[in-house]
Amino acid sequence: MEIYVDADACPVKDQVVRVAERHELVVHMVSNSFMRLAECPLVRRVVVSEGFDAADDWIAERAGAGDIVITADIPLADRCLKAGARVMGPTGKPFTEANIGTALAVRDLMGHLRDTGEVRGNNPSFTARDRSQFSQALEVAVQAIKRGR
Repeated sequence: MEIYVDADACPVKDQVVRVAERHELVVHMVSNSFMRLAECPLVRRVVVSEGFDAADDWIAERAGAGDIVITADIPLADRCLKAGARVMGPTGKPFTEANIGTALAVRDLMGHLRDTGEVRGNNPSFTARDRSQFSQALEVAVQAIKRGR
């Protein structure tokens, strides 16, 4: 079991490392440029080329059954689910076979509404409660995989 993080815009990198340390899991922090990360021997920094979706491709090519992927990128989540990985967003909400189709449809709809000026892309700020919920969800996912569920 390894954890793959789409790290460029991930607000919960520190929380991922804390859970990984507790369970002695390797974490791949994948980004398009160098970023300062917590010093931990379990963290593997992966800097990919600046090509479009290069980080997504790197993660999707490696993540599989028994792994966990952390991303807000819905198409990447879909690819990783198809490879058998567990996937969750930075809020801790899991992407599943049951909800990924809806997530992709909403993503496309929101993109269209932004393009037409109907909505603006203001996301709510990330709170301490959001971080706590994420940590708890990741802990539950790790334990479930360890138990074989």
